[in-house]
Amino acid sequence: MTATIARFDRSPSIRPHAERLAVTYRSARPMDVPAIVALINGYAARGVMLPKSPDAVAMGLDDFIVAADRTDRLLGCAAIREYSPSVAEVGSVAVVTRAHGTGIGRELVRHVEQLAGRRGIQELVALTLTPHFFETLGYTVVEKSNYPEKVARDCIGCVRLHDCPEICVARHLDRRRN
Repeated sequence: MTATIARFDRSPSIRPHAERLAVTYRSARPMDVPAIVALINGYAARGVMLPKSPDAVAMGLDDFIVAADRTDRLLGCAAIREYSPSVAEVGSVAVVTRAHGTGIGRELVRHVEQLAGRRGIQELVALTLTPHFFETLGYTVVEKSNYPEKVARDCIGCVRLHDCPEICVARHLDRRRN
């Protein structure tokens, strides 16, 4: 799972748009699978994320958080992927283009962190092309080799293994916040 936000725009002129979106954050539902797959695979087609099959999303549906507008149309998604009882990845972070810069990506990551806390996860890791986005959320750039669970399960079979442009970031979760 790759955690990537294609663009994080902090422009004050765009922020008011978020209020018009009336965003709801919730657990993903079976009806969300096609929209999640389309969103992720749209970014994958541009080389920003790795693709996901409908089956992969459906099998991991309990791990996805989505942002939806007032008509329940998908605005974004993010997921958690557990590697051990204490380490998990925040991934599949994607937001529809029209909602960039509204803070939806930030909120999706925070909701994944809360889910991780409820599951007893102590540390979250992400591989990303946008480390600055995660650094603004309290993540630190670290060596990917610090997470052999991630490397063994995902990186070994990846087509980008020997030419991976992603940066590893991690954050220890404060139990009191979750």
